[in-house]
Amino acid sequence: MSSNAAVVEHHVAPGDPPHIHHMDSATAYGAAKLGMWLFLATEILLFSVMFCSFAVMRYYHLAEFADASEHLNWKLGCLNTAVLLISSWTAAVAVTKAQQGDNRAVARNFGFSIFCGFVFLVIKTIEYTSKAQHGMFPVAPWNHEFYAYKNFLGIYYCMTGLHALHVIIGMVVMWWVVSKARHNRFSARYYTPVELGALYWHLVDLIWIYLFPLLYLVG
Repeated sequence: MSSNAAVVEHHVAPGDPPHIHHMDSATAYGAAKLGMWLFLATEILLFSVMFCSFAVMRYYHLAEFADASEHLNWKLGCLNTAVLLISSWTAAVAVTKAQQGDNRAVARNFGFSIFCGFVFLVIKTIEYTSKAQHGMFPVAPWNHEFYAYKNFLGIYYCMTGLHALHVIIGMVVMWWVVSKARHNRFSARYYTPVELGALYWHLVDLIWIYLFPLLYLVG
């Protein structure tokens, strides 16, 4: 057999970083973390556009935004804020546990963060359903009372809907990490996926911390 046909397999033991032939583990960790920060920067830019759009729309429709905001259920928004803050804390704990090689704790804490994400989506669905029943749609609400709020409703659904999509993505990422933790994949030598997953979830939490007062309290 020629050398070109030879295949070398690298078996990674539980807790060891994956083998990357062109860089060592420390370099790979730095590259992965830098890549995640760059990705998060693009996500921040995406939502920055939304925040700027909100500011411009509010400037031109100040009375509409102030009145429409009063029709949002700030109690549900506050509850969702608390849920995400708790989930962000357990995600941070998961990183610490991964660094200690406690894979069961990683799965448990990320699992709780996933549960919190599910609770957040359920509460948001309840809120959306309530608005739909009263005719609060972003385009031509059937209830004439809310027709004057179409600008606010349009940007409200756009911003909160996009954020909900990021919640779902974050839940999928954390579930993947949990599946790895159940196979004792992480240790003090390798915990990159846990840290990067937690970073993404912190961004999801941070965005909502800005959305909640902007939409529910300031209007």
